[in-house]
Amino acid sequence: MKKKIIRITTVPLSLSGLLQGQLAFMSSYFDILAVSSKGKNNELDVVSESESIPTFPIEMTRKITPFKDLYALWELYKLFKKEQPFIVHSHTPKAGTLSMLAAKLAGVPHRLHTIAGLPLVEATGFKRRLLNTVEKVTYKCATKIYPNAFGLVDIILENNFTHKSKLKVIANGSSNGIDTSYFNPEIFDDIETHKFRSSFGITDDDFVFVYTGRLVSDKGINELLLAYDKMDLEHEKIKLLLVGTYENELDPLLPKSMDIINNNKNIISTGWVDDVRPYFAISNALIFPSYREGFPNVVLQAGAMQLPSIVTDINGCNEIIDNKKHGLIIPVKDDEAIYNGMKYILTHREEAAQMGINSRINIVSKFERRRVWEAILEEYQSLK
Repeated sequence: MKKKIIRITTVPLSLSGLLQGQLAFMSSYFDILAVSSKGKNNELDVVSESESIPTFPIEMTRKITPFKDLYALWELYKLFKKEQPFIVHSHTPKAGTLSMLAAKLAGVPHRLHTIAGLPLVEATGFKRRLLNTVEKVTYKCATKIYPNAFGLVDIILENNFTHKSKLKVIANGSSNGIDTSYFNPEIFDDIETHKFRSSFGITDDDFVFVYTGRLVSDKGINELLLAYDKMDLEHEKIKLLLVGTYENELDPLLPKSMDIINNNKNIISTGWVDDVRPYFAISNALIFPSYREGFPNVVLQAGAMQLPSIVTDINGCNEIIDNKKHGLIIPVKDDEAIYNGMKYILTHREEAAQMGINSRINIVSKFERRRVWEAILEEYQSLK
């Protein structure tokens, strides 16, 4: 009889996106149940179909909502008492806190939590103190913590959230690795990319910088837009492709940034897309000036698609990119550094192209998805 594992995230998009394919893989070895909020249009049902596993809805929010959180905690506790899982493994902050506490109260023997970034790093004052306390509670209740980047280990220890003995980075980092056969530039031929470029008014002579992710301040978008606006005044035939959605309630951009997006005709904002690969295929370089990350999938994806990347010197990013080998590493929150990085890539195109080639080789050798899955499976099987 297979042992039961309950995998939990706050919202179903994390199950379907961050853990795509992993749950189906694990279901060959364990009895897997996935838990998350229902999501819009019953997105949790889509996870059940795509991963061929059962799911169970428990509503959780990404914000601080004490009464809803207490109710979710009670629902998780009841579920764990009923299902008696061998392992509860959580991802994302809110799901981690609630499920680790509920699992401890319910007597679950193995309580695992993956850290994929620490939002508290950018918080200050009372909010920072509150988030620090919540983080310590999560780690206290867990039996094992898996930071998905080596740099996160340092941050966790510096803040005294837990002891080193509780921490382990699986494989070379990342929560799910990357399918390099799916993110492969050879899938897209010149005719396709020409047609797709043309659909956005991009010519074959244009040099395209691409950003993929949430369009929020924490991702360095305000600084990126200042840098690009300056670049655009000085250089012809460059474009900036923004692939992602705004989160105006949680982390809005500055009004000046919105003005730049709305008034600069060389900035193309696509909104949400289901498949980012064609956007990488028509681009020449990734720009990813985030303030904080866990282990950014975007940088993995761009590297697998053979793009050089300009990234900030933060954990995750600086574990994927070697400066001047796979791209450029720049300081955080520095629009002048973003500008200089973009200018370097633009004026050293052969070198940049070689960085892209090096990037794919690096991603294939270190972060292939199957390797990460097998390392997680080995970790599960080692638990007694």
